[in-house]
Amino acid sequence: MTNTIDTQPLRHPEKAHKPDNPVKRKPPWIRVKAPVSREYHETRRIVREHNLHTVCEEAACPNIGECWTKRHATMMIMGGTCTRACGFCNVATGRPGPLDPFEPTNVGAAVAKLGLAHVVITSVDRDDLRDGGAGHFAAVIGAIREATPATTIEVLVPDFLRKDGALEVVVAARPDVFNHNLETVPRLYRPVRPGADFRHSIGLLARAKQIDAGLFTKSGIMVGLGEAEDEVHGVMDELRGAEVDFLTIGQYLQPTVKHLAVERFVTPEEFQTYEAAAYARGFLMVAATPLTRSSYHAGDHFERLRRTRAAKLAEA
Repeated sequence: MTNTIDTQPLRHPEKAHKPDNPVKRKPPWIRVKAPVSREYHETRRIVREHNLHTVCEEAACPNIGECWTKRHATMMIMGGTCTRACGFCNVATGRPGPLDPFEPTNVGAAVAKLGLAHVVITSVDRDDLRDGGAGHFAAVIGAIREATPATTIEVLVPDFLRKDGALEVVVAARPDVFNHNLETVPRLYRPVRPGADFRHSIGLLARAKQIDAGLFTKSGIMVGLGEAEDEVHGVMDELRGAEVDFLTIGQYLQPTVKHLAVERFVTPEEFQTYEAAAYARGFLMVAATPLTRSSYHAGDHFERLRRTRAAKLAEA
């Protein structure tokens, strides 16, 4: 895998004026193989056939070769253009087009064709929509339930900032996992998540659990952006205070020279330390490795999460 990074000025016009950040060479534990398998190309064909976007492609996920070989594509609904301009994200920024009314049906059909036992549905931020796209999330969940009732559904939602009632719409659609990523520690929100609010995001996760106590809740952060260890522990404490069940921690990777620089590559041993600290705080499930992403091995993790909760309830 090469380290060549395209500036992609048309995807990120808001970053065109920013100075270039040199891209650090990745350490051996982060390098992945280029996707070449037959199954990868078949997954790509199904996604294209149904006119869908995936976060795997739009966010330049390093795990795409492995996941698509297993036919595990993460659907990104509501278009490929985001109304936010986060400092870490490779999804294009701009003015989105109208919602595709056929997208829920197309997602359901693609999930069925891929034979997914567990699917992750995420989206761009749609601050232009009155409900932030909550109704569209609900429609997609409903279409998947109709097309393939046995599939478990995980939603990775935006923050629905200033979108009263949006959270309730998504939770009422009964996803199996409700995920909203904090992304980083509070001190780094301004450069990493401009337009977002840490306290609001924590409140969103807490409120989801309050609405439906049986709902699995999940969140994730990136490391390597300049955060301190005690700040990561502080985020863990905040999430447990919101009764979040599942935490993911992965290495931030710089998508282009116009994005935030990687301050350092966190070692696998440090990730193990974070994992132990998170389990000690009571999370039911923790995934903490350099290549961990929200949807990476999500199906396997969901089954472990479900078994862990069942075992704890049996002990009570």
